[in-house]
Amino acid sequence: MSNRKIYRKIAKENKMNMCEVKQAMQSALDYSFRNPNNPSIIKAYQNQVPRKGEVPTSDEFIKYAVQKLRNDT
Repeated sequence: MSNRKIYRKIAKENKMNMCEVKQAMQSALDYSFRNPNNPSIIKAYQNQVPRKGEVPTSDEFIKYAVQKLRNDT
C-alpha cells in the first residue's frame, strides 16, 4: 500500500483531508522525537527509524512502519 493510500484511508476514517493527516502525524513525531524526558528505551526504539534529519518525516516513518510490519509477519 502506498503512503498516499495510507494517508487517504486515515483521512477518510477521521473526516480530515490528507494534508491535515500529514500535519498531525508530523506534529506527533516532532513532539515524540524532541521530548527530552523520553526514557532510554524509547530513544533506542526511535533510533531504529531511518531518517535524514533529527526527526523522521511522516513519509519516512510510514515507510519504516510498513517494512517492520512486513518483516514481523
